Amino acid sequence: MALVHQVSGTPYVLGGDSPAGTDCSGLVSWVANVATGRPAFGDRFHTGNQEQALLARGFRYGTAPNALVIGWNSHHTAATLPDGTPVSSGEGGGVKIGGGGAYQPQFTKHMFLPIEEIATPPGEWIPSPPGEVTAAPPVNLPAPAAEAPVVEAAPPPPPANPFAPPPPVPAP
Repeated sequence: MALVHQVSGTPYVLGGDSPAGTDCSGLVSWVANVATGRPAFGDRFHTGNQEQALLARGFRYGTAPNALVIGWNSHHTAATLPDGTPVSSGEGGGVKIGGGGAYQPQFTKHMFLPIEEIATPPGEWIPSPPGEVTAAPPVNLPAPAAEAPVVEAAPPPPPANPFAPPPPVPAP
């Protein structure tokens, strides 16, 4: 999403592969590249070789909830991010957040990358889809000063939902 926000509003540039602008397949290439741990720019594909490029990046045929989904036909492509946000370029202008995304009726082909396979930069945490039980993300708290007394905090009350993560404990 950070990449899409960075390039949102840039112009439609046929064959473009830079933050100055791109076309639909350039934007989808960037999103697929970043999601699979590749550099965003310099390894773009187009609607003619998109299927092979997505397979090489670990995408699977079809669609799935909580996944990066890409839809295309012979002349256009768009993506829907795992949180459901549609992104595109060339739908009435340049790069934008919104529109039909991967689920447009015109798209005859779809592929997806499950969220657990999306590359995550070190230190970032991607929450699990609703209904899954996972450990809370790691939290780096500063060590207490040597002179400061250590005060035991009361444990938080149990969550109402047995599958919900416990509420965060405030730092001392």
